[in-house]
Amino acid sequence: MESTKPQLALIGGGKMGRALVQGMIDAGFTTADRVTVGDRNTDSQAWWKQNVPQAKVTADSKTAVEAADVVLLAIKPHGVPAVVAELKRTARKSLLISVAAGIQLGTLVRQFGCSRVVRVMPNTPSLVGAGASAYCCGDDVSSEDAAYVDGMLSSVGKAFRVDDKLMDAVTGVSGSGPAYVCMIIEALADGGVLSGLPRDLAMQLATQTVLGTATLIQQTGSHPAVLKDAVASPGGTTIAGIAALERGGLRNTLISAVQAAALRGEELGKG
Repeated sequence: MESTKPQLALIGGGKMGRALVQGMIDAGFTTADRVTVGDRNTDSQAWWKQNVPQAKVTADSKTAVEAADVVLLAIKPHGVPAVVAELKRTARKSLLISVAAGIQLGTLVRQFGCSRVVRVMPNTPSLVGAGASAYCCGDDVSSEDAAYVDGMLSSVGKAFRVDDKLMDAVTGVSGSGPAYVCMIIEALADGGVLSGLPRDLAMQLATQTVLGTATLIQQTGSHPAVLKDAVASPGGTTIAGIAALERGGLRNTLISAVQAAALRGEELGKG
């Protein structure tokens, strides 16, 4: 595998594949002319041809992986068996990277008949360089391979290497987490509208508040509870709002959401 910009085959050009690969291109980790997209969906093909015209696009996945150093499987869990049947022999010479939720590393190794396999769980903020991704490696993944995967994911955000047994929990927190955060932002904006703010202003305030708070936690290293307490003055507006959140069970609901997503990922892995 070339040390700089390997030939990359993306199998599945949908939302997650777009977020990852376009993020990698924007970050300079790879270039569009080093990417081949294999996807039978005509709408997906049209998107890539329009938005990343330098990339090669084909409906034939075998053609896509023939010259690939790295094969990125950005497909749904139910699509894995068919892809394995189609690409097992052709793709085995490449570094295989799977983003299929719930499909355990051991399962991928058995299905492809090789251990040069990496399981990753990225998330959609990778598209804007703010992803939170985790990965685990098969036995035959070299230090160079692992460095490539870490560099790939780090180019679109933050990357963490974990044991395979933790990947479903990662799915529950960061893989599904953007949806939870979107719902929180939407709810904050709705509350602003209910209190008299124009919709556009409420949405901008809610979005910037979530972004700014996350940045504050990240850059200061402070525990969220410390920052929360700093805002909640005695008898003030914030503690009144916190009391309402506690009555509604916000924290328990979010904990349950992560657990439900993690369990669903485990179920998907079992077929």
